[in-house]
Amino acid sequence: MATEIENSSSFTENDIEHCSIKSRIQVPKPFQLWRLYNEHYPPSFKKKVVAEVIATFLLVFVTSGASALSADDQNKISKLGASITGGLVVTVMIYAVGHISGAHMNPAVTIAFATVRHFPWKQVPFYVAAQVAGATSASMILRVLLHPITHLGTTSPSGSDLQALITEIIVTFNMMFVTFAVSTDTKAIGELAGLAVGSAVCISSIFAGPVSGGSMNPARTLGPAIASKYFKGLWIYFVGPVIGTLLGAWSYKFIRVTDKPVHALAPGQASFKLRQRQNEDT
Repeated sequence: MATEIENSSSFTENDIEHCSIKSRIQVPKPFQLWRLYNEHYPPSFKKKVVAEVIATFLLVFVTSGASALSADDQNKISKLGASITGGLVVTVMIYAVGHISGAHMNPAVTIAFATVRHFPWKQVPFYVAAQVAGATSASMILRVLLHPITHLGTTSPSGSDLQALITEIIVTFNMMFVTFAVSTDTKAIGELAGLAVGSAVCISSIFAGPVSGGSMNPARTLGPAIASKYFKGLWIYFVGPVIGTLLGAWSYKFIRVTDKPVHALAPGQASFKLRQRQNEDT
């Protein structure tokens, strides 16, 4: 009788252990992905992604909306007004969420920061997805609000593809050169970063608008293109801005004047208020 009880107890323990191992092996994949995400990303990272969605949404909503209204009737918004609007909204968003997510609002900017090691590559896919989601959702809302306008701030070459490509490279270089200076160099006046970057976007848009549309942002082009179902020269606005931002970041990194090694930004934080944050830390 004692032997039977002992065997029964042994069987129960083995069975429990077997079930435990089996349950560990058959963990649903969503839970595995969530656990993996928590292991590699800080808790605050979700807030940064949401901030990028909101900032890019507002950027595209304002710039594409102004561009669409201007193209439909310049008595409503002039082309100059549409360019100024783009620079202003960039300035506002930098001051609003720059301290949270870095206010990239642009896949090309995110890729450039990651390439020069001022942003972790593992966070790039989430930032790009957030930016594309924000741009697309803004464009879809504009499609409803601005009906019957069909071209919702789309950007396309007014001349040849080569002209538009070179223009996008140069104006994006200008924007990224300024952005990289005020966001990574402690000798630059970080408190005026929003104004500096917004002005660079505004100036570039005024010049490039008649040639390429002055996108400087793959998400800014892709969102309206999807909503408008208009994809002429789309590749230009993927290739041009990426090349421009890479050249802009590398160029400023080359000419930077410093007596000390450059301190990389904290993971996931290419903030436009770097200088102010560093002063607070000290």
